[in-house]
Amino acid sequence: MRAVLPGINSTAYNGVTLQLSRENMPLSGEAIRLMNYIDDVSVTLRRVLALAPTLPAEERTLVSEHFLRSKPSVDDVMQVLQAK
Repeated sequence: MRAVLPGINSTAYNGVTLQLSRENMPLSGEAIRLMNYIDDVSVTLRRVLALAPTLPAEERTLVSEHFLRSKPSVDDVMQVLQAK
């Protein structure tokens, strides 16, 4: 049974499903490891989402600017993953 927190939309972050382009395609250990890293990043982003509203506006702005300057960005990673 899944715990439900009042006021939290649990499907907002947990409703993602993985769809592979080939059925029954076994994943390498490296692919699984990378997917676990992505899950770790998602957990971190959920923490940021939970804590951001507690910051004063000035600090939220500083954190936002830091996030925008961080490298590699999600866009950088997506370009590599989608390259043919």
